[in-house]
Amino acid sequence: MEKKFVVSSDSHIVEPPELFVDRMDAARYGDRIPHLVHEDENDYWYSDHKRMGVLGSFGASAGMRFERPGDIKREGRMADILLGGYDPHAHVKDMELDGVHANILYPSIGLEMFSVPDTTILRDIFAAYNDWLSNFCSAHPDKLKGIAMLLVDDEIEAGISDLHKAADAGFAGVMISVFPKPEHSYDHPMYEPFWREAEQVGLPLSLHTGTERPSLAKEATAGGITQSGASRVNAEFWVRMSLAQIVLSGVFERYPKLNVVEVEHDLAWIPFFNNRMDTTYVERVTQSPYRYKSDALPSDYMRSNVYHSFQEDGLGVRDRDIIGVDKLLWGSDYPHAESTFPESQRILDEILEGVPEDEQAMIVGGNAARLYDLT
Repeated sequence: MEKKFVVSSDSHIVEPPELFVDRMDAARYGDRIPHLVHEDENDYWYSDHKRMGVLGSFGASAGMRFERPGDIKREGRMADILLGGYDPHAHVKDMELDGVHANILYPSIGLEMFSVPDTTILRDIFAAYNDWLSNFCSAHPDKLKGIAMLLVDDEIEAGISDLHKAADAGFAGVMISVFPKPEHSYDHPMYEPFWREAEQVGLPLSLHTGTERPSLAKEATAGGITQSGASRVNAEFWVRMSLAQIVLSGVFERYPKLNVVEVEHDLAWIPFFNNRMDTTYVERVTQSPYRYKSDALPSDYMRSNVYHSFQEDGLGVRDRDIIGVDKLLWGSDYPHAESTFPESQRILDEILEGVPEDEQAMIVGGNAARLYDLT
């Protein structure tokens, strides 16, 4: 691949131990505040008295998949986390090593914080994270672009207020739950003010894998958040549900400038999904009663309003004309275990073999630069 402007549309920080305890009200929340606990030779995050997530696959195993995949462990210690996970200067050095010019940044343990049921403490958790991330990005503002965490649920006005705070703080976008509480699905009319305000503010809305609100989607046990192999294989189920609810309820018809980014679900499922939505819209009117005012189909709105952040899905790249090549966003997933770091350039060469140069430039950075207004 010729030298191009490369943007990772899905990279991560790794939250340092003091992030939440330094920024949240101890008198109000006590040990409900997210904090790190050393147990059984590993470090674990606890939030609201529940163990959440693991450190090994979040930041202690980057690059291991290429040489020692059998050594990857979900558990780990903060002392083993890649320095670039929480130090912005080291982060940028790793970007330079990997040939990446800018990173769009998401949380690590923060992804699983979406499962905290109590909206009061969760909103303050997100506020603390956003404050830290803003400071992190300020060290290299041209290279580090943060995505703010945003809680909506049924507290729409509070969500709108936080949306404006994110815009005022200079974030590149905001992330909402990939799948909300079942009683608050994204086709519910209560979201109408939020969609309208999000379009006006102009920040893309991200649906990142692993951010389901409390439901059967994710099980919290005494041992922490669990995910079976089958759940991991079918991780895109929840984003498909949310996208179908948004598209089939006409959100993009009413708010044509609203952009949604589905993150870390890869690509190859999208052509079938689009076809299935079109067939349902045409042939099952009682199940999808909203009717577009034009002759558009659901797949048209997927191509006009939905971006797709992926890592190395060669099958999806093959089907780029069906999905929409202008909506494909490559991402490294740094510094997680499945990351392409530090082999991103080699992997890009492999998955983009035979793709015209102008389309390669769009996929590896041009589309992200346009979406996030990068210069």
